[in-house]
Amino acid sequence: MLTNENELLLSARGIRKSYYIGSPNELEILHGIDLDVYKGEFVSVVGQSGSGKSTLMNILGILDRQTAGEYTLDGIDISNAPAKQLARLRNKHIGFVFQTYNLIARTDALSNVEMPMLYGGLGAKERRERAVELLKMVGMEERMHHNPDELSGGQKQRVAIARAMANDPDLILADEPTGALDSATGHLVMDIFHELHEKQGKTIVLITHSNELAAETSRIVTISDGAIISDTANA
Repeated sequence: MLTNENELLLSARGIRKSYYIGSPNELEILHGIDLDVYKGEFVSVVGQSGSGKSTLMNILGILDRQTAGEYTLDGIDISNAPAKQLARLRNKHIGFVFQTYNLIARTDALSNVEMPMLYGGLGAKERRERAVELLKMVGMEERMHHNPDELSGGQKQRVAIARAMANDPDLILADEPTGALDSATGHLVMDIFHELHEKQGKTIVLITHSNELAAETSRIVTISDGAIISDTANA
């Protein structure tokens, strides 16, 4: 997917994240991260457990605030925005896919996919039609009335991807999306991400510890001990 250098989607400058601030055991996890992601990119952030990659994802996804530094998403300064505005930005601009799926139990696949659209204020008829369309897109039309405990891991993740697409987000953040899946199922899930990137032009940031998965993306950002140590285009 070709990108336009003028179409910057997110920009992080000097991002630091500390816990136990002001205490004797204050711990800084991120040490001044600089990162730009352009619209239409498929970027992997790769690093071992404890490298800070999930902490970074939480900040990029507006699930947590940085301790210092500046972060803008689609031109909006996130740093000092009130909580209600941040919630709206998450719902409108970002789709999340987690290793643990985060589906709502005792609620069928269709209703799980509809949920972000409900919060986004979309009408019932439109919600249902789009949820059905998205579940068909990920090959889950035959299982849309099944609850999560009736689905395999790969099926749950496909539902989670459909849910992430519910509000047609600018950015999909995927945190170890194949981490709980076997290799074959993991490849099927990655195929869906490639389709979203190549056919729908979605910007995707994949958080992973797997160099094999990172090699499937067009750009690899490597993080170690809370700092970016390389940022390279992948031929």
